[in-house]
This record gives sequence, structure tokens and C-alpha cells, in this order.
Amino acid sequence: MAHPNLILVGVNHKTTPVEIRERLAFTKGKIEDSIERLVSFPEIIEHTILSTCNRVEIYARAKNPDSGIECIKKFICDFHGLSVSELEQHFYSFRDEEAVEHLFRVSSSLDSMVLGEAQILGQVKDAYSLARTLRSTGLVLNQLFEKAFKVAKKVREETGIAERSVSISSAAVELAQKIFNDVENHTVMLVGTGEMAELAAKHLISYGIKTIYVASRTYERAAKLARTLNGSALDFEAFKNELYRADIIITSTASPKFIIKKEMVECAIHERKNKPMFLIDIAVPRDIEPEVNDLENVYLYDIDDLQVVVEANMMEREKEATNAMTLIRQEVTKFNNWVGGLDAVPTIVELRNRVEAVRKEELDKTLKKMSHLSDADRAALHQMTISMTKKILHKPTTKLKQKTQSQEGHVYLKAIRHLFHLDD
Repeated sequence: MAHPNLILVGVNHKTTPVEIRERLAFTKGKIEDSIERLVSFPEIIEHTILSTCNRVEIYARAKNPDSGIECIKKFICDFHGLSVSELEQHFYSFRDEEAVEHLFRVSSSLDSMVLGEAQILGQVKDAYSLARTLRSTGLVLNQLFEKAFKVAKKVREETGIAERSVSISSAAVELAQKIFNDVENHTVMLVGTGEMAELAAKHLISYGIKTIYVASRTYERAAKLARTLNGSALDFEAFKNELYRADIIITSTASPKFIIKKEMVECAIHERKNKPMFLIDIAVPRDIEPEVNDLENVYLYDIDDLQVVVEANMMEREKEATNAMTLIRQEVTKFNNWVGGLDAVPTIVELRNRVEAVRKEELDKTLKKMSHLSDADRAALHQMTISMTKKILHKPTTKLKQKTQSQEGHVYLKAIRHLFHLDD
């Protein structure tokens, strides 16, 4: 099946180290200039530039795929002041079906550093939106990207690719939800202001948790984070007496010794009248004495426990990725069928034009011999010949459109063009 010379040239986190990727990035200020500059290249018919921290990719339609690929490689290198020989080993290029499949995989986050992450789809949409605004896309790329967004949505809805948590902070929240069904009605305490603890707290807030306490050895730091989370700061020594208030405790201090010991939690659980407590120790060295887990209705997870959850979830996502690829390949076939239909359109137009020319010629000859006819009779004959040619052509052109969406489509196109002398 013919393709409109779709090509893709790029580098990503799998082929290229970060120190090279950052030199190839099209930053916000540069990307408009680069799109406009590439528009002027005669080899490139239409294009879109996708630039993120993990990848730089240019999707294009070229007059000739080979020269188009070389043109884009040279453009990327020239734009950033680098040599093609320096980057050749990092570049990958795809064409036609492979380029289509790659975009569908990228948009569906099957090619991401974190399988199933949602951020990439927004980045692809932004890249396409800018390209459309700058008029660097046309019929084929517009259809390709719109289709990619639908495929990504379908993958998320019909597979579990994004369902399980694959970061330490989100795994902590996933476990909290298993312990407390109505997690939004519970109270959180952060001890320490580490980044992962803050992320876990933000995840919990997104699920509706409203009461958050923050304790740190530096009160100012606790107060600053508390303001960010719309919570309350605690003095570091005071938190020990306030433990009973918290249903979920997340620790991430730099302390070399345990700061929460078994007897402290024992007192807290007694004051809570045995209501469950969930403790998440993200610190290394650990902040919470392991024996805390021996207490009834107390659930303690350290960073290794969370990593086990993350790895199990990642394995589940990888299983779902197999299902997602089956779906993507079906959608690539549908897109190929649409492209195949494009092959038929010029031939159908030429065929209709050829038949219309014959119709007019023969009608004119006939009318010259029948000068006695009235204007109404002439109009009736004119309309009859139009209807006749339309009906004669309707089924063959419909069938031709269908056949050009199959593997042997080019055979039918060639036969039609030969039989009706369309290439003469």
C-alpha cells in the first residue's frame, strides 16, 4: 500500500544520554523559529516538532523519504550547532507504518521512561497545537495526530496501563486507600520535609484529605511546607505528643537514629482507642523503629516495602502494555486504510473528468444534428446524460475506494489507470 512519505527522525532517553538530549532540545523560545524555518525547506511538505526532557522528534511528510530523513537530521544538527557525524549513532528514523505506530506508542505512554505516565499525551497535544497554529501541518499529519489522541484515550480506557502506582509516593497513597476506604476523611502528619514525603502528601490532598500537620527540626521549613499544603506546622518536639491525631504518618528526615519508637506509637494507639494508624517511612536511614509493626492495628511500610509494591505494579503495567500494543496495531491498520483511500481519490477524479469530457463531446455532436429540439428538451437530454454517467461510475468508484484500502489496492489502481488511459 502506498503511503504519503511519512517520516520520523528523533532521539530519546533510550538512545541518547541526557547531556546530549539537553543540547538538542527545542526550548519554548526556539521552537517557533525552528518550525517556521523548517516550513521553508522544499523537501518537507508538512511537519511537527515534539521536544520534551526525554525526547526530540520531528514527524514529517517529505517529497522523498530518504532525502527527507537526511534533511531533518541536518536541520536538527545545524539548528543546535552540532555535526551530523557526532549524533548519527543516536538518531533513529522510521517511515510510513513504523512512524505511525511509534507516534501511537508515544502518545499512549508505551515509550515513556515511566510506562503509563499521563504527562506525555499533554506534551504531544501541545506540540501539535503549536504546529497547527504556525500552519506547518496539513491533511495527513492533522489526521495522524488526531488519530493518535483517540488511540491514547482508547488505550487508557480499555487497558490497565495507568491504573497501578509506579512511584514511591503514589504507591504510599495506594496503600493508604487500601487501609482507609474513605481516605479523604483522615488526617495526615508529615515528619520531615523530604521531596517524596511532600509528593505523597500532595497525592493525598488530590484525593480530598484536608487536615495535614507538618513537623521539621527547622520550624520555618515546616511552616513553609505547611503553607504550601494548606496545613499546620508543629514544633519538632511537640509532634511526639500529637502522634495520636494522625491516621497517616509519613516520615522523611535525615536523622541517623529512629525518631519514632514502639512505645511512642503504643501510647498514640491507646489514645486513639485502637483506631488504625498507617506509617510510611521514606527515610534512609529509617526514621521508624521496625518493631512498631508488631502493634495491633498499626501498619508500617518502609521504602523497600514500597519498592516491592512499585515493582509488582510495574509488572502489571507491562502485562497491560501487551494488550495496548494489540490495540495500537489495529489502529495503525485503520490509519493505513484511510491513507490507502487517499490513493484512490486522484484516480477517481481523473476518471470522472475523462468520462465527463466524453459525455459533453458526444452530447454536443448529437445536439448539433437535432437543431429542432426545444431548450427544455436539450436541458432534459443534458440532465439524462449526467445521471447516466453518475450511475455507471458509482459502483466502480465505490469498489475502487474499498479495494485501495487492501493490500492489493495498487493493482486495482494500476488497472483502472491503464484501462481508461489516465496516464496518457
